[in-house]
Amino acid sequence: MSRLHGVPWLLTWVVLICQAGCCLLDSVGAAESFSHLRPFSNKSNLDQGYCERKRKTNNFSMWSLSSESLIATLPVDTIPENSIRKVRDCIFSVAYPTPFISRVLLVAVSKDVLEDILDLDVSVKETDDFLQLVSGGKVVLGSIPLAHRYGGHQFGSWAGQLGDGRAHLIGVYTNRYGERWELQLKGSGKTPYSSLVVSNDDVWRDQFYNGSVKKERGAVVLRVAKSWFRIGSLEILAHSGELDLQRTLLDFVIQEHFPSVNMNDSNKYLDFFSRVVLETANLIALWMSVGFAHGVCNTDNFSLLSITIDYGPFGFMESYDPNFVPNTSDDERRYKIGNQANVGMFNLNKLLQALKPVLDRRQKQLAFQILEGYSEHYYTCFTELFRAKLGLLGESEDDNYLIAFLLKLMEDTKADFTMAFRQLSEITQDQLKELRIPQEFWALQDLAKHKFFSDWVTIYLLRLGRNMGDSDSTRRKRMTAVNPRYILRNWMAESAIQKAKMNDFSEVHLLQEVLQHPFQRQAAAEKAGYSLRPPSWAKDLKVSCSS
Repeated sequence: MSRLHGVPWLLTWVVLICQAGCCLLDSVGAAESFSHLRPFSNKSNLDQGYCERKRKTNNFSMWSLSSESLIATLPVDTIPENSIRKVRDCIFSVAYPTPFISRVLLVAVSKDVLEDILDLDVSVKETDDFLQLVSGGKVVLGSIPLAHRYGGHQFGSWAGQLGDGRAHLIGVYTNRYGERWELQLKGSGKTPYSSLVVSNDDVWRDQFYNGSVKKERGAVVLRVAKSWFRIGSLEILAHSGELDLQRTLLDFVIQEHFPSVNMNDSNKYLDFFSRVVLETANLIALWMSVGFAHGVCNTDNFSLLSITIDYGPFGFMESYDPNFVPNTSDDERRYKIGNQANVGMFNLNKLLQALKPVLDRRQKQLAFQILEGYSEHYYTCFTELFRAKLGLLGESEDDNYLIAFLLKLMEDTKADFTMAFRQLSEITQDQLKELRIPQEFWALQDLAKHKFFSDWVTIYLLRLGRNMGDSDSTRRKRMTAVNPRYILRNWMAESAIQKAKMNDFSEVHLLQEVLQHPFQRQAAAEKAGYSLRPPSWAKDLKVSCSS
């Protein structure tokens, strides 16, 4: 779903590496290098002529990763052993991926990520070198694989040291546009922060996070992000009293990822916090606009760059329900979709607590005022997004009521969130005015069963009439560009999983193609029934999808 307003856009590269005979459906990935590749300086600035000198290639000898930009500034664990233990005085531990013993299969890749982010021609996916790269079989010369040390608050309580327990950051790549990307393998073996038991190529997995552990075939995912630092990256340092190291990490993150913050300004940490607060509010509003439930909104899963990382068990809300929880282990529904904005506030408060040692008294007071402004930022962005979903131009004091009224109708009728908005994008104003809803608009038909639906339609049409210089066809075109027709539904994931277990990856490929363009009507998706009412057997289906 990488094209849904950037939410969750880390799904932009879906790669699965599986032992022959089985496959798990997971998402996103990271990258690494291997021994025969030629290293070169991989600096993250635009004055190196990358736009001119780098082009897409299918020759790995012209492509490289490097960990230099990280380990030149951020300290590495001085203990070389890859043993599970408490770690101090570092940001990373050196940890090498554990290669599969048996044959591996490449399930899927994202052409967009290969060509537009990594400067690789899509044909490289046919090579053994690429397979070794994305499965953790080899490490590129010049890059040192790393596991990140962090802590976090999990379900509201401090959990102490956590860290990359089954992930390896295998290098940083700077592409022809001067963009810096960190590549990470997930499911790639033990690190000093591990809590998984691994046996040959089988792994023990608690699929629904409910204590029911079972053995499954192993899989590795390669995912990319601008950064994998999260709130917990700073929390562990504050809790451990490693304040000099915390300043070092803060300065690195700001200099690398927050260019508008003046590094020479005494208020740089305050400015950094202000931007994280604003962007986190925007991100969660984006989640809500497409019905995305992160699933595990712990502080160790909240990015300092306000991008969507480490989600799952995640899910897209189907029938509108503010209490929707995709994580079956969340008995108290702490991370239900309707509570995500509140959890964002909680997590930002924990970030503020972690920053307090580097703020003076005046800055702490200002930071608290910034945090208090989070709710206003969130609701402003939320309202703007839902105005766009309804095709409204300009602002009206009644817009919040119109939006809330519709969501209440959806809740009462259990109407499908995604398709109700999509079908509002496709139906004409004349059809709405006459309450003449075609059979194909099944979600709107469910909504129309509410006794107050006609009242809402009247208010809505009056508001559309105040769109200056607008036409119905323009309104529909505008709305279909922001309301997806397709989302990853549980029944779709389950169908793909069952086929993939038999090494039939056709539906994985279909889903990948469809979800790259979720706003466009696609013949293959329509044939597969992806826009139809979900099948009856899907009602009580439990599928655990994780990043």
